[in-house]
Amino acid sequence: MSNIQNLQTFDPFADASKGEDNRGQEGIIHIRVQQRNGRKTLTTVQGISDDYDKKKIVKACKKKFACNGTVVQHQEYGEVIQLQGDQRNNISEFITTTGLAKKEQLQLHGF
Repeated sequence: MSNIQNLQTFDPFADASKGEDNRGQEGIIHIRVQQRNGRKTLTTVQGISDDYDKKKIVKACKKKFACNGTVVQHQEYGEVIQLQGDQRNNISEFITTTGLAKKEQLQLHGF
């Protein structure tokens, strides 16, 4: 007689609820526009959770919005994303469509 091993049963839907815990963004993301010299403006995004790689977000935004950007270490706010130009509407749409945060968690500031 052959020895039959009892194989462990595998439930493929056991971890399906793990994606629904909504652990992404807890706080509010502040999107501000600052006036530089002349007609030049600067858009800053502050409050993105540390779970996300901000340099990859900046790289995607630079490519999508055709602007330059960087991640700056701020003494009070931590890591802040800076983008050239008035990108408030673009970045808010980008954050909601990629699922980084909900529309209710975004707060737009500026003139």
